[in-house]
Amino acid sequence: MTARTETRSSAAALAPGTVSTPGTASARDAAAAPCAGETNDQDSGSFSSEAQGQAERIRRARALTADFAAEFPFAPHFLDHPDGALHYLDEGPATGGSEQAGPLLAIHGNPSWSFLYRNLVRDLRPTTRLIAPDHLGCGLSDKPAAGPYTLSAHIRRLCSLVEQLDLTNITLCVHDWGGAIGMGCALELPDRFSRLIILNSGAFPPFPGGGVPARINICRAPLLGPVLMRGLNAFGRAAGRMTSVRPLGPEARRGFIAPYGSWAERVALDAFVRDIPTSPRHPSYPILARIAAGLPSLAHLPALIVWGEQDWCFTPAFRQRWQEAFPAARTETIADAGHWLLEDAPERALPWIREFLTKGD
Repeated sequence: MTARTETRSSAAALAPGTVSTPGTASARDAAAAPCAGETNDQDSGSFSSEAQGQAERIRRARALTADFAAEFPFAPHFLDHPDGALHYLDEGPATGGSEQAGPLLAIHGNPSWSFLYRNLVRDLRPTTRLIAPDHLGCGLSDKPAAGPYTLSAHIRRLCSLVEQLDLTNITLCVHDWGGAIGMGCALELPDRFSRLIILNSGAFPPFPGGGVPARINICRAPLLGPVLMRGLNAFGRAAGRMTSVRPLGPEARRGFIAPYGSWAERVALDAFVRDIPTSPRHPSYPILARIAAGLPSLAHLPALIVWGEQDWCFTPAFRQRWQEAFPAARTETIADAGHWLLEDAPERALPWIREFLTKGD
């Protein structure tokens, strides 16, 4: 499993076996080549094939984001994983920023991708290293038909990325079902995490405050669900209207749905809603329950909760559950923001996050 990256001046790939690591100039910003005399023809052929594959991924990423490049002006990076290549953003100082803050790892949910964090990245990258991965099947990551797209698989792949990039002293930022995935990773690798930023998200069964909203349940229907999710992209398109109070601009609308242009490209969106554990019989329910039970073990970490109170899915009842799990957390609420609070109120949310990273609580 290796990490691949585009250089800031070229699209060359890292040599096989090298991993992007913080603190080295060549890890993210220069292409490493095999040392002279250390490769045979077979190795050279393998490297050439891998380099070509990486160059093609970068070409596709650039083409897909061309229509909204002003909104998403970031270099693509890829981690090779047995399940498929994972795209991630890696912006800011290579050392991870100040000794106090460390790198920020931002985890998205469904139906978004790392595009969700573009304003956060632009705001913080002068001083903070930010890593924002796309889950398998999402954004610019590979979208294999077979996945797997379960909660446990998403956690496993995120842990792989954290270990391959050798991230430590991490500030974890989560949104939507990135809450369960991110917290699952933090519980697996607790020594690597130092603070938490919790946006509208969840990591506990059952649904606080009632059952799964009807507009999500209809997307889980055995026959109708795939037609809505994969055929019509109803979930992704509706998200642009239902998740924010402030209307999205045209580039933002294009950006959120761009990676999901066909039936095949929407496989993970469909799988995400089907993996919501609504009863103890669901395969992901025990995993989510273990994550919820483990949250108190992270309660000693400084935590910031920022919540859009107009969220119809991750309602204030979810915020209250986070506050119960992390009673010492600082909480900031935005009365007129919805689920995508970074779209509705970046001018309020970002200063709180910046202050938290600088001063802590």
